[in-house]
Order: sequence, then structure tokens, then C-alpha cells
Amino acid sequence: MNVAAPGPIATAHMSERRVGFIGALLAAVGPISLALFTPAMPELVRVYDTTEAAVKLTLSLYFAGFALAQLVCGPLSDGFGRKPVTIAFMGIFFVASVLAMFAPTIEVLIAARLLQGIGAAVGIAIARAVVRDLFNDERAVRITNLIGIILALGPAISPTVGGIAIELAGWHSVFVLMALMSVFVALVTIFCLRETVTRDLSRIRPAALIRAYATLLGNGYFMLSSLVIAGTMGAIYAQATVLPFILMDRVGLTPTQFGVGMLMQSGLFFTGSLAARWTMRTLPPPRLVPIGLAFVAAGSLAMAVFLRVWEPTFLSVMAPVSLYAFGIAFVMPAMSVAAMAPFPRIAGSASSMTGFLQMGTGLVGGLVAALIGEPVTALAIVVPSLGMAAIVSWAIWRLLPEPAPMTATPPRHGGPVS
Repeated sequence: MNVAAPGPIATAHMSERRVGFIGALLAAVGPISLALFTPAMPELVRVYDTTEAAVKLTLSLYFAGFALAQLVCGPLSDGFGRKPVTIAFMGIFFVASVLAMFAPTIEVLIAARLLQGIGAAVGIAIARAVVRDLFNDERAVRITNLIGIILALGPAISPTVGGIAIELAGWHSVFVLMALMSVFVALVTIFCLRETVTRDLSRIRPAALIRAYATLLGNGYFMLSSLVIAGTMGAIYAQATVLPFILMDRVGLTPTQFGVGMLMQSGLFFTGSLAARWTMRTLPPPRLVPIGLAFVAAGSLAMAVFLRVWEPTFLSVMAPVSLYAFGIAFVMPAMSVAAMAPFPRIAGSASSMTGFLQMGTGLVGGLVAALIGEPVTALAIVVPSLGMAAIVSWAIWRLLPEPAPMTATPPRHGGPVS
């Protein structure tokens, strides 16, 4: 039902479809900028005469900027509004894309990617917050599922577009595409997104932010919901640090072939999202989560076994990865809504903390993969471990009672909310 508590603008109605399409566009900024970039990674080793480890830093710092900025952009949008914060962060993303386009050294490119991560962070935070501002029932799950369906399309074709662009116009072209994307998102925000919260700067005072995050961190239901998301989606981001080197350097794919090959992962996520939408006609959304986690477990097991027993091939790598992605599509809608549901007053902060944990997990997973060194071994260890963490978190989460929505500001000392 529409939320009429203080904070969200009860009259800022938008249809499910409109919220879904705008939310998907916002949420896609981060994954698309990641997917466009990955085919360029082996080329950048040669262009800058540097090491794989240095190029992997362009991803690690991107994740770091994305994760840390999540803790800022969500609360800022609670105070200033969803639209102005989105436009401001898209401005950061545009400047960072131009800087990366003309980066003279790998160090400058790493700094530009850090700034890109900061700018891109606003997308997923605002998308989740807007859904929570307007809906808090099965419509929210349907919208989140619709976002997932549309979201699958952008990252699905982005590696292909990136690979073709690199072969036709060089690696600089991927940052031209990113700059154009930031302008498009800003224009959609200005002309199509309606503001869903009233301006209230009291919510971004340091004491209020500390109370909000203390409330979230102290809420087991929220934290476990977020950890299920972090363990599943975080694995996708972590594997991005090693897949290009496995598929292009070990398996021998060209950038264009790598881009086309990644359609297998995105295609299975898209198929899973459609299957989840159909299944929701007969099963309540929470019942979809164990189905999805069963596919995550199967993908994790296959990854751990196949990559240890056989020399990597395209199918031995991408079949388990795609099975894992299929399962995520069943997990994300219900768990995202569950994490956000109790917190209408601080939806931006709740969305930011969920995003921070998600991207932070991807960052940690990528760093662990870098420490392991050998890409195939890293993939066989890191992704299955994150899948297991998600399954354990869900097993504990399902034993907890669902908290009532918070209808007041967080208590002064971060105590329980009602």
C-alpha cells in the first residue's frame, strides 16, 4: 500500500511500471559501467605497460568508492530529496568518465574509477528507496522483480557493446559510452522521476545519521536480509575481477567473444527473473528464496568441483556462474523488500546500508581473489564461499519474527524501534 507516514510524499504517485523502468535505469548504472569496462582490462595491462594487479585495482577501487558512497548518498536523499542527489552524483560520474577517457597513467585511471564508483553508487540506493517510499506490499516485490528483468538486459549486452567498441575505436570508447549514459540518466531523473520525499535536513545531521545506522546495524532482521543479498550479488561483483583474465588469457577469447560469452550469465539471470515473476502467481515471494538458494548452492558446488578437476573451458566456467545467476533472480526481490520494509522513515539510509554490504562484499571478495593470485583457483574458492554465507544467513533469518514498520524517527540512543 502507499506509505503515508511523515517523510514520503503520499501524493507522489507513479505507476508500478514507471517506477520499475526508472528504478531499473538507476540501478543499472553501476553494473553497466562495470560490464562495459571488463573487456578492456587485459588490453589496459598492455596499454599502460603495467601488471594485472594494477589493472585489477581499477575494479577494487571502483567497488570501494561505490560501497563507501552508498553510506552517504542514501541519507543525503532522505534529507535533500531523491532527485537533486541523483543529479549531483550523476555529475560526479560524468566528470570521472571524462577523466578516465584521457587518463595518461594507470594511477590516474585508478583514481577516475574510484570517482566513477562514488557517482554510480546513487543508482541502486535511490531505486530501492523510491520503491519503499511508494509501496510496501507484494507490489514492491513485483516492482523489484521488474527492475531485475530490465536490469538484466543492460549488463547482458554491455560486455558485448564494450568488446565491439574496443575493437572498433579503442578502450577510450567505453568511457565515452559511460559519459553519455550519465547524461541520459540525469535527463530521465529531471523529466520523468517525481520527488517522493519532503526536504528535511534534520535527517542528515550527524547525530540523526548515527542513530539511523545504529538502528539498522542493531536490527538482526535487516542485517541478515542484507547479508543474503550481499552473499549472492556480492559474488557477481567479486568474480568480475577474475573472469576477464580466465576467459581471455586462459581460455583464449577475444574482447568481443568475451562480451558475447557474458550473455550466458545475464541471459540466465533474465530467465530466472521471468521464471520468478511467473512463480509469484502461485507462491508468495518469500517461498521463492529457498528455490533460488538451491540454484546458488548448485552453481557453487559445480564451480568448486569443475575448476579444480578440469582445465578451464568456456562452459566449465560459465555454466556454474550462470546457474548461480539464475538463482539470484529468485532471491533478490523478496529479500530486498524484506530488508527495506521496516524503515519507511529512513529508507535512504536502509537502502544505502544494504548497498554498502552488497558492494563491500564484492570488494572483499575481489581482494581475497587478488591475494590468492591464480584466477581459476580464486574463482573456485571465493564465489562458493559467498554462496554458502548467503545460505547460512537465510537459514538464521527465517527463524526471526518480522518487525513492525518504524513509524517514528530512530530513538536517540539507537534502542529498539516500533
